[in-house]
Amino acid sequence: MRKVSSVCGRYIALFGGGMCIVLCCSSKLSISSAETIALTHCKIPLSSIGINGLFVQGGIVCGNTAPDTQIHLNGQRVRISSNGSFIFGFGRDFPSTATITVTRNKVPNDYTIYIAPRQYKEQHIHGVPQRTVSPKPEDFKRIRQESQSIVTARQVDSTRTDFVTGFHWPVRGRISGVYGSQRTYNGVPRRPHYGVDIAVSLGTPVRAPTGGVVTLVHPDMFFSGGTLIIDHGHGISSAFLHLETINVAVGDTVQQGEEIATVGSSGRATGPHLDWRINWFTQRLDPQLLVLDE
Repeated sequence: MRKVSSVCGRYIALFGGGMCIVLCCSSKLSISSAETIALTHCKIPLSSIGINGLFVQGGIVCGNTAPDTQIHLNGQRVRISSNGSFIFGFGRDFPSTATITVTRNKVPNDYTIYIAPRQYKEQHIHGVPQRTVSPKPEDFKRIRQESQSIVTARQVDSTRTDFVTGFHWPVRGRISGVYGSQRTYNGVPRRPHYGVDIAVSLGTPVRAPTGGVVTLVHPDMFFSGGTLIIDHGHGISSAFLHLETINVAVGDTVQQGEEIATVGSSGRATGPHLDWRINWFTQRLDPQLLVLDE
């Protein structure tokens, strides 16, 4: 292994089995603006593998390799398309190191990668429906059923590659909540926030950030209200929460920019806004890291 310094952070060049992979990571940082994100964004096209993304908690990495290559992240298979495209990511609390296994010509090579930690904000929210902060015993069956339907939708591992076209904001407005923040509702600490909240007027059109297939539609979930999930391929999915209306049905194919819903204030919300979330299977990713150029 040899290291190459760069203004972009720290590159790690890995050699083995005839392969050359360059990974980008950065020192400990708090990502709070597009300007900060841009400073750590890297694009390294290589003859064997080109990787574009952030090796940071919440980061998303995509790239291209020979279609006959196999890639695993900590033992989890990374799907590679027929033209060599792949994508994966790191959740909010992803550990500082991981193992990428690259198999070429039936020869596996393991590489250690480094995931930069982030500092997360605390957010205190008042005025949400108290029942959504402290559910009643009879609510828990509904909550479990709804949670399982979300888990099922996020397990879809399709061959679609809509993610390669990039992502646009589903709505534009004031950012009222950021990824990773530790939330307290009505004075009660709760789980971290895993999306980005965009405060806009009730009824504002929500547009597909990129293409995909609708895998879940629910008019009124206990916590998230009107909920929509779209599969973008290879385990990447978008969730849109607190919707007022939903204009698509499960199984529909949507195109980038297509109107799919309208903003609401349903579920655990204090006012109209869109909560947009991105997953790579169970890894909850930061949507703001997908729209660096906007």
